[in-house]
Amino acid sequence: MTILLLTRPEEASRSFLAAVEAEVGKVRAVISPVMEIVPLDARIPKLDEVILTSANGAKQVKRLGVPDGTVAWCVGKRTADEAKAAGLEPISAGKDAEALIDLILNSDTGRLCHIRGTHARGQVATNLTVSGKPCSEVIAYDQRACAPSDDALIALSGTEPVLLPLFSPRSAMLIPAITSAPVHVIAMSTNVAAEVAELGVDTIRTAIRPDFDSMLAATCRRWNEL
Repeated sequence: MTILLLTRPEEASRSFLAAVEAEVGKVRAVISPVMEIVPLDARIPKLDEVILTSANGAKQVKRLGVPDGTVAWCVGKRTADEAKAAGLEPISAGKDAEALIDLILNSDTGRLCHIRGTHARGQVATNLTVSGKPCSEVIAYDQRACAPSDDALIALSGTEPVLLPLFSPRSAMLIPAITSAPVHVIAMSTNVAAEVAELGVDTIRTAIRPDFDSMLAATCRRWNEL
C-alpha cells in the first residue's frame, strides 16, 4: 500500500493532506516536517508596498507591523490568500518569482520591501534593484531543519511505494536518506526536481505550474496510478 510522505511544516502538511483526501479519499500518510518556521526579530523599513514569495512570509506581516491595506505583490494564489487574510491588498503573479519580478518591473510602484525567509532563491530584491526598481528586504523567519520522524525513516527503508511531494529546493535537500523504498517524487518546479535527481528516487514528475493546485493535481494523479 502506497504511503504519502509529507515533509512540509506541520500546518501546511495537514492542509495538503486534507486537500488530497478530499480528492482521492482516505490515504495512508506520514507527516514528518523537514523544517519548522521560526519567526526572527526584524524591523520593516519605510515602505509603500511589500513583496511576498511565500505564504510563510505573508503570515509574518501582522507581527512586523505592515499596515492594513498595504499592496502586496504575491508569487501565487496561496500567498495572495494569506496576504488578504492578513489585511493586505494582494496582487498575484500567478506563477513564480521570475514572473513576479517581471510584473513589478512593468508596474507603477512605491517603496518596495521583500519579506522573506533565511533560505530563499530568486534574489528578488537584488534583481529588482539592479533593474531600476529599488527594493529593500527583511528576513522575517528561518526555516530550521528538523530530524525525520521514526515513521518517515521506516517508510523510506521499507518496500512499499512512497509518494513524496516536494514544494521547495530546501525541502528536497533535507529529505532523509532513501535506503530501499521505491520513492516517487512530485516536484513543484524544475529546481526542486534537480535537487532530488541524484538521490536514488524511482520517478520524478514536475507539476505543470509551481503552485498548490498544480501540486495537488499531480499528487492525486500519481496516487491513483501507484
